[in-house]
Amino acid sequence: MRVLIGEDEALLREGLTLLLRREGFEVVAAVADASSLVDQALRLAPDLVLTDIRMPPGRTDDGLQAAIRLRAARPGLGVVVLSQHVHGQYALELLGARPRGVGYLLKQRIAEVTNFVRDLRRVAGGDVALDPEVVSAMLERRDDGVERLSVRRREVLALVAEGRSNAAIARRLGITEKAVVAHVSGIYETLGLPDDADDHRRVLAVVRYLTH
Repeated sequence: MRVLIGEDEALLREGLTLLLRREGFEVVAAVADASSLVDQALRLAPDLVLTDIRMPPGRTDDGLQAAIRLRAARPGLGVVVLSQHVHGQYALELLGARPRGVGYLLKQRIAEVTNFVRDLRRVAGGDVALDPEVVSAMLERRDDGVERLSVRRREVLALVAEGRSNAAIARRLGITEKAVVAHVSGIYETLGLPDDADDHRRVLAVVRYLTH
């Protein structure tokens, strides 16, 4: 898999390059500003772009805006943004109307190498990878829809959005798996979500709701 890295901190940029190469990725380039990120992505056509949100030249959300531009220019490109902080609105902007092949992860998750690499591969394959804290922030920003659900179903919804299985949700909440199935069905019914979605239905259904 060919990856382009955008990170203005030299130490982290080099660390990501070494880590990904060790895990079998081909790092086609590693750049330090948002303009170079866009230029190199369009020139090199990587499978995945991994970028910080705050980058030069503006050092605000330049990396995020570059990622949004690239998703519009190359719809099949996987994009993962990294951040030190949780910004629910940033996640919503990134997901846009096409919640596929995108990820928003907190930088501290990089230390969990196995999960980090797994999430990168998922995004490159068209899936969605959201940090659990980001999911919670997005849910809070969508109070108009969430408040129609019970407290328990909000808890289930957040765990579904993290990609957890029914069995994992049952263990986390201390309820039966049958109860989880009932809650998930109720959530889909309440939110008017279709029952004929693709293989990533659980995550994509939640993301579609959050970005509706």
